[in-house]
Amino acid sequence: MLQTPESLQRNLNIEVRTGHNVLAIRPDDRQVEVQDIAAGKTYTESFDKLVLAPGARPIRPPLPGIDHPRVLTLRDIDDMDRIKEVVDAKIERAIVIGGGYIGVEMAENLVERGIAVELVELQDQIMAPLDPEMARPLQYHMEWKGVILHLGAGAQSFEESDGKVRVFLSTGTELLADLVILAVGVRPESDLAKAAGLRIGPRGGIVVNRHMLTSHPDVYAAGDAVEVLNPITGLPALVPLAGPANRQGRIAANHIFGKPGAYLATQGTAIVKLFDMTGGGTGANEKALRASSTPYRKVYVHPSGHAAYYPGTAPIHLKLLFSPDSGELFGAQVVGFDGVDKRIDVLATAIQAGMTVFDLQDLELAYAPPFGSAKDPVNMAGFVGANLLQGDIHLWYAEDHQMAMASGTIVDVRTPEEFEEFHLPGAINLPLDTLRTRHPSLAQERPVYLYCQVGFRSYLAFRILTQLGFDAYTLSGGVVTYCQVHGSEMCDGRPMAPVVPYAEAVSGRCRK
Repeated sequence: MLQTPESLQRNLNIEVRTGHNVLAIRPDDRQVEVQDIAAGKTYTESFDKLVLAPGARPIRPPLPGIDHPRVLTLRDIDDMDRIKEVVDAKIERAIVIGGGYIGVEMAENLVERGIAVELVELQDQIMAPLDPEMARPLQYHMEWKGVILHLGAGAQSFEESDGKVRVFLSTGTELLADLVILAVGVRPESDLAKAAGLRIGPRGGIVVNRHMLTSHPDVYAAGDAVEVLNPITGLPALVPLAGPANRQGRIAANHIFGKPGAYLATQGTAIVKLFDMTGGGTGANEKALRASSTPYRKVYVHPSGHAAYYPGTAPIHLKLLFSPDSGELFGAQVVGFDGVDKRIDVLATAIQAGMTVFDLQDLELAYAPPFGSAKDPVNMAGFVGANLLQGDIHLWYAEDHQMAMASGTIVDVRTPEEFEEFHLPGAINLPLDTLRTRHPSLAQERPVYLYCQVGFRSYLAFRILTQLGFDAYTLSGGVVTYCQVHGSEMCDGRPMAPVVPYAEAVSGRCRK
């Protein structure tokens, strides 16, 4: 799309051979066997150094009926042209199989073309790189925009039905559509490398060292076909992202020509636009930390994307994961309507620099009301994380709700109006401005589990009760995080009103 073989030859002296397929690699002979498809012949090409960058191919599971002409995948321009040809025929319904980056972006674009869309995802959440509670606002937003989600369901077979495709799900549901897009993931194109005797990793990718060299001293590999290291867990991973692929290519080229440089790891910084929302993350998620038995702590904050009094903002949902000892940053996830991308980028930089929650407190970030706040959401996450590690705050989490009901007293410190609108099961209402006079009604021998809308008022209540000798805890992220963890009719994917902690007259509802 951007270059032609002729322009690359003219400008960079690169000989490009399109329509040629490499059939085999013989590393020890420094040769590749090539098929000229148009001429119908094969020939041998020699090399001094070889770089493999075959990418990854969409997974197409061997399901009955999957070869139906209306069951398509998206990898390249030819795939896009095939999909567009079907869409331009004024179809009415489409089914997307898979809720990852490609799947949700396809769903969005099909909806924008006026097509009714149903999305099928085998896991019980969309956007698997995010933790479930962070993906939930995106899920609600998709549903609000009209996408029907079938979570925890897999496609089992496909069948022709009068020019349409009938899809049979593992749940017993049958769906009918004019078009099916398969977006269930990708596999590294490592078959050539494996046949050539190059080392393949446990996840099916080509194994390379820090200079992008494979197990053969004259063969390099880069991009989606290689395995990388997760810098937090130290485990091998497949991370098919454009940014890492480009940097890996540069590292390989530098090493070939004797220049210094090394590719150390991929922390997986990624982002997606989904209708009016944006979501993404960097570093390890909580699922990965648990799987690798890495000790961690976490906090949730929900500040606005920019100053709450300036029009055009809504709360950002930010989750921060870090070491329980040093406070070193492990990962972050951000979801919201404005300012999400720059927070992810700041946190990605902080993780790569080995920063801690204490460092986040001191970052000097750009502020003017249209763009941020005097205390940026990144600073706020650092404040809360530092408070936690220093013992200035004790947190409880939405997943601890049953434990809190059984072992202590759950106290909602919001206004009576907010409590009446929605409250946690088993909670009593002691508004913050009455707590100093009404605290004798609490049993001091039982833990007190406090909460408010986003965690600010319950933090103040925590300070009050702690100074009075209570064993108190405050719910990280408040009702907003509770909604994301447990689900609630109060959260429907619409932009939420900015939260102004002291403005009790401003409703703190999950939606406005």
